[in-house]
Amino acid sequence: MTRFILNDVLIETPAHEGTVLLDVIRYHQHLPGTKVGCREGDCGACTVLVGEMEEGRLVYRSMTSCLLALANIRGKHVVTVEGLNMGHLSPVQQALVDENGTQCGFCTPGFVVSLSGCCLSREMVTPERAIRAVDGNICRCTGYKSIERAATSIAQQLATKNTGDPVTWSVEHGFLPAYFKTIPDRLKAIRKQPGLEHDGSVGTLLGGGTDLYVQKHDSMHHSAIRPLGRSNELKGIRIASEQCVIGGGCVANDLLASEELHARLPQLEEYLLLISSTPIRNMGTVAGNLVNASPIGDLTVLFLALDSTIRLAKAPDRPEHGRNLKLRDLYKGYKLLDKAPDEIVTTISFNLPDKQTRIHFEKVSKRTHLDIASVNSAIRLEISRDATGSDMIREAHVSAGGVAPVPKYLTNTSAFLVGRSVDLETVRAAYQVMAEEVTPISDARGTAEYKRLLLRQLFFAHFMHLFPERFTLKQLVA
Repeated sequence: MTRFILNDVLIETPAHEGTVLLDVIRYHQHLPGTKVGCREGDCGACTVLVGEMEEGRLVYRSMTSCLLALANIRGKHVVTVEGLNMGHLSPVQQALVDENGTQCGFCTPGFVVSLSGCCLSREMVTPERAIRAVDGNICRCTGYKSIERAATSIAQQLATKNTGDPVTWSVEHGFLPAYFKTIPDRLKAIRKQPGLEHDGSVGTLLGGGTDLYVQKHDSMHHSAIRPLGRSNELKGIRIASEQCVIGGGCVANDLLASEELHARLPQLEEYLLLISSTPIRNMGTVAGNLVNASPIGDLTVLFLALDSTIRLAKAPDRPEHGRNLKLRDLYKGYKLLDKAPDEIVTTISFNLPDKQTRIHFEKVSKRTHLDIASVNSAIRLEISRDATGSDMIREAHVSAGGVAPVPKYLTNTSAFLVGRSVDLETVRAAYQVMAEEVTPISDARGTAEYKRLLLRQLFFAHFMHLFPERFTLKQLVA
């Protein structure tokens, strides 16, 4: 039995814990506002808000219910578009009406839900952040400009929002129904009832499920589930002794929200916003992205270049019985890992950059947002000055995706760069080493020749970005 609150109603469903929330909402609870679209987390028509208590505070995140297992919403609050309705249009709904932000209407519930999430966030909502909130919602009709105008209007109306208690403020200002104020106490009451927690002893290991439910929807629906994604033991980002340790159950938006991590990696936000969309960044775990072993995994490519180490253990609450492994050594072949079936990634760690460290990530995809990469690449360089004042590469880590059967740590390229000066000759020669190290194939994302060209451009872009005073594309390709 899975117990959660759906809008204003306590639900106790005997549905299989592998069932996706979308099916429960539409076919068990008969709420048709949450639409069936792509069933791959791509279109946003099924977007819901999921609220849970974290450190005594109620936190809401937008998620795509087509990829969200019942096992991952135990004891939480799920909000559909019906749960936002009142006796009048909310300011979010009214803004879409005023700006003609809807035509056929199929996608509109998803936009309403995503934008209503701005009311519940504990950060000030700028027009840019409001537009970012709908980066996982696709509309075939409007051309988006009317929706962007509506998002801007909503941000302006939220300018005085109380970020310390956004729920109360939003209820008092007519953005949300009054029942939202009762949710924290009701969630705490659910937690006190027996039978809520999964025993975690058997079943398919499940983090966010954003890939498993795309690849194996039918089998996941009927599988016993061992949910891991938001286990307390797998949460948290810790920075100490110049090292960052990230819990395997953290999601990409946890990295975005970490002020301490941003202070040490100021370019991180720019890179993370190129990865999937807001709802998927709220769901897919960091560890899941790594063990998924997709040759084009964006987070994987970034963590490879950071020279990360992972901790593998058979239980999240007993990491001391695990083992450490360099992330680059995890991948043995296509979807073949140096990992036992019952081992999980409990942490990912890497040394934090200092003033001599330069890091850069690049990605090419058909769309800027909400798309998988054709080719991606990342680099980390440790720079020192020699006796003549020239920049020398003391340490190098280069990675690439989409050019091999696995997320590729470029061992030979990285080793070649060490001890060399930062100049045109080094960069051009390093690319020749790289060209011998990758083995792209032709597929739906491009031909092998095209991928080699993309990787060359991305490799050159790393140096153009990190040393803008020294390199131009014209010089590099001459």
